[in-house]
Amino acid sequence: MFGNIGTPEILIILLIILVFFGAKKIPELAQGLGKGIREFRKAAKDIQDDIAEEKKEEKKDEKK
Repeated sequence: MFGNIGTPEILIILLIILVFFGAKKIPELAQGLGKGIREFRKAAKDIQDDIAEEKKEEKKDEKK
């Protein structure tokens, strides 16, 4: 569905965003989006670390 998005379509989307939010609000939105993505990645990494730690503990328990 979205595989055929080209440069003109992206430019139109960016222009619409600029019209709706204004030039002053866009940096704030981008900053908030960046923080959200950073938090999501951190949470995903924490979950992966917890799973890996549990697997290590299970292997230690199996050896005993």
